[in-house]
Amino acid sequence: MSADDLFPDLLAAVEQQLASPQTRYVATTLARLVAGGLADAAAKDQMAWCLGEQLDAVVRHRRAFDEPAYRAALDALPFDEEPAAQAP
Repeated sequence: MSADDLFPDLLAAVEQQLASPQTRYVATTLARLVAGGLADAAAKDQMAWCLGEQLDAVVRHRRAFDEPAYRAALDALPFDEEPAAQAP
């Protein structure tokens, strides 16, 4: 399974986070990115990329999901340049 195969699942997870009261910071990030001129779909793509990086670290390092690191990655958006691949 390639990273591109997983990207739709990452986008779906971001959508779930946008609807969840436990992850309001995700909706705040989307609003900030869109207000800054990023298209809704592009903002969600970048957010899914951040989520994918965190999930990759969970698998590779066999550790718990690092929510503070995920929040920091979201806070650092938007990317100056698009990532080389669509997903981690």
